[in-house]
Amino acid sequence: MADTGVVETLLQRIEKADDGVDSLEVANSLGLDHQVIVGAVKSLQAVGDVISAELRSSKRWELTDEGTEIADQGSQEARVFDSVPVEGLAQSELMKLSFGKIGFSKAMSNKWIRVDKAHEGGPRIFRTVESIEDQVRQKLLLVQKGNTSQLEEKEKNELKKRKLLSEVTVKNYWITKGNSFSTTLTKQDTELTPEMIASGNWKEKKFKPYNFEAMGVAPDCGHLHPLMKVRTQFRQIFLEMGFTEMPTNNFIESSFWNFDSLFQPQQHPARDQHDTFFLSDPALAHEFPQDYLERVKRVHSEGGFGSQGYKYDWKIEEAQKNILRTHTTAVSARMLYKLAQQEKFTPVKYFSIDRVFRNETLDATHLAEFHQIEGVVADYGLTLGDLMGILHQFFNKLGITKLRFKPAFNPYTEPSMEVFSYHEGLKKWVEVGNSGIFRPEMLLPMGLPEDVSVIAWGLSLERPTMIKYGINNIRELVGHKVNLQMVYDSPICRLDS
Repeated sequence: MADTGVVETLLQRIEKADDGVDSLEVANSLGLDHQVIVGAVKSLQAVGDVISAELRSSKRWELTDEGTEIADQGSQEARVFDSVPVEGLAQSELMKLSFGKIGFSKAMSNKWIRVDKAHEGGPRIFRTVESIEDQVRQKLLLVQKGNTSQLEEKEKNELKKRKLLSEVTVKNYWITKGNSFSTTLTKQDTELTPEMIASGNWKEKKFKPYNFEAMGVAPDCGHLHPLMKVRTQFRQIFLEMGFTEMPTNNFIESSFWNFDSLFQPQQHPARDQHDTFFLSDPALAHEFPQDYLERVKRVHSEGGFGSQGYKYDWKIEEAQKNILRTHTTAVSARMLYKLAQQEKFTPVKYFSIDRVFRNETLDATHLAEFHQIEGVVADYGLTLGDLMGILHQFFNKLGITKLRFKPAFNPYTEPSMEVFSYHEGLKKWVEVGNSGIFRPEMLLPMGLPEDVSVIAWGLSLERPTMIKYGINNIRELVGHKVNLQMVYDSPICRLDS
């Protein structure tokens, strides 16, 4: 409830006025902030039909903070002129003043000063006129006193361009008497009590009307992060396509499963410290399937299964190094090895969505950790055509219908393809994922049948989330700079399937 004194004063003003009062004029005459009067109007409206208030809006010119300073102390150019003595002033000294740079430029334009660049002690500034008239300050003082009408539009726009004036929209109320107008207010009851019913005095009471359109109090609850909302949608798409989710709860992985099992050579640049996070404790892994490890070592160093390998001295010490996994394909490798140990091969469709880590340079689109979405299909006789077909089906469910494929290189897939989609907003083709068929050098050492092919594809979770929610900087999506209000306000994710 607004201040009782203000409410009573406002009612008295309305009673004396024949056709109504302006809330802004009342605020100015009482020396109060306009919002105080607005609060009194709202309070009276809540009481009933005591007053009638019509919301109006108008535009007016106001001084900016810089404009107020100039109205008080003078324009920069005038202050520069006043700072220059008759014998002149070194330009370097003038530029040390807070108003020096802007004032110098304006004073030169007005031809109030000149620069002697050939002066013995360096460039020196001299006056070119004996006195000046600070018209900028005079114009701002007119605005400050409410005499804006005395300025021409051109003059206002020039001051606006210098960011000394700003045009603001002012909202005010035109207040008139209502049908139940009275200068004395009786408090309305908000609750019908048993005592009122028993005594019958409810008949003389005045009750505040119910507002059936009022919003209820929102219950306190947690809110899903946009990444989790989009992740849920992707997971649902995979499940609709008959995929099984892989367990991805091991962020720490050995170099063997992350690199070696994927036929990625030990001298590959991705295995350097500037691309991968290595663990210091525990630094090494020791438990491996020994038969499988020997087959991986052989295909790397000597070749096999129709491949000549990489012809280098493969070292167990390098494969033992523990790292933060750089991709979820390490999980796919474990699952495919587990599949190969079954007595009879059965076709499978796997997917995973989880966090991976890379020693990236942080910028607007890259973080040291991000989420990777991966799909894997293992079956007899799968071809590149099957891969392209399932990619079309997958991306169609995301609402992406225009796809292109470009040949690419990956150490563990051959052939490999980058997937591009046409972005209607950007009017160009943008990369949305990577894909390929796992190499025999990766699959056959696991023990999978020779006529089994495995197709796979992957993309990040962050990029589609940023596009969906209009976020330009990934650091506003993940990390300590995340605006929690953004998490609260983000709508439910519905991908256009």
